[in-house]
Amino acid sequence: MQNNLIEKQLVDRTLLQCGVDNLDDASIRDTVKVVNLLEKASGEKFIRMEMGVPGLAPSQVGTLAEIEALKQGVAQFYPMLEGYPSLSEEASRFVKNFMDVDIRPEGIIPTVGAMQASYVAFMALTECHQGKDTILFIDPGFPVQKTQLEVIGKPYITFDIYEYRGAKLEAKLREYLEKGNIAGIVYSNPNNPSWVCLTETELQIIGKLATEFDTIILEDLAYFAMDFRKDLSHPGKAPFQPTVAKYTDNYIFMISSSKLFSYAGQRLGLLCISDALTHRKYPHLKERYHAEELGYTITYKLIYTQTSGTAHSPQHAVAAILKAANNGELNILTDVKEYGQRAEIMKNLYQNAGFKIVYDKDGEEDVANGFYFTIYYPGMTGAELAKELLYYGISSITLQGCGSTREGLRACVSQVGLDKMDILKERIERFRKDHE
Repeated sequence: MQNNLIEKQLVDRTLLQCGVDNLDDASIRDTVKVVNLLEKASGEKFIRMEMGVPGLAPSQVGTLAEIEALKQGVAQFYPMLEGYPSLSEEASRFVKNFMDVDIRPEGIIPTVGAMQASYVAFMALTECHQGKDTILFIDPGFPVQKTQLEVIGKPYITFDIYEYRGAKLEAKLREYLEKGNIAGIVYSNPNNPSWVCLTETELQIIGKLATEFDTIILEDLAYFAMDFRKDLSHPGKAPFQPTVAKYTDNYIFMISSSKLFSYAGQRLGLLCISDALTHRKYPHLKERYHAEELGYTITYKLIYTQTSGTAHSPQHAVAAILKAANNGELNILTDVKEYGQRAEIMKNLYQNAGFKIVYDKDGEEDVANGFYFTIYYPGMTGAELAKELLYYGISSITLQGCGSTREGLRACVSQVGLDKMDILKERIERFRKDHE
């Protein structure tokens, strides 16, 4: 390693100090801690690809609406559990305008980020039917959702979609569903970390089986409309954000304000429950939580006891953003398209240095350029590569840590602005010289 930027001994010592023996086992926050310490000790700023922090300015529409709400004194009052009415109404319009799906406002509940949305959904779904307490992940996926299930003591199983695209997906899902213990199926679309986007055929398969086996789909839309191969930004006009909601009534989906609107710090997500499920009664829910309607249980038992609702001012902010998008006054993709530009440049830099793309196809199409992409280097495991790149001032997380069976890394573009591409190029060139 004649061309490394960070001393090997410093990296090794810092990993030991943080209790990280194998980067496959490190959480995203573990890696953040390691890199923060390395930056402080070395004086070098890393190219940070480990954490999906929004790298663009927040929506001014939201910021101004939030300031105005605070000026009006909303901080004095407790928020209602079901949320600010205008937020649910605009969210219902937004879902119709950009997904072509009808959900009544009463089924759209604000949460403290999409993280709380998945947490309360897991707590409810795993108690709807006695004996159906297991969550199935179509991986790779967001690692913290598995941690949430570990915290509430519920089992989960996973499989990597890499080998089961298209028609192959049905047989694989049946293999699990026929066991009778699957309460819900989880995936993100576009996918974190692979940026794979499920095709209409795959969504149709998932929806059909959800109805057949009375299993609820939990669709994570944290990267709503960010498949930049299609323009999904025009309200009321096709194409729309793809969703399983077209193919089953057994769905809940989560919309985040963090990535699409760069409003991560205010922790506002939307838990959207289908009209068919909002008032559906489950006897086992009543036994467990003393309330049998799914929507009521989530809102008045789970959200109530966790956070007593979601802060007022972010609700006003996101309501204003959604209203502007619904009215055609705000194009939801204008700013975030830069993520696609960054990914295209970064992929080329890595591929020119001998790296390969792991998840490269959606059916016959190349995977879109977006918030994440995946890379590997021939002859190295993901954990080895992640550690090796630390010596060159580049941080990442491994795919195995995201539930993938493939070796490699997740690269997030959000903290690598266009002004940092020359720095990244120079560091990858250092790596190439030492490894070619």
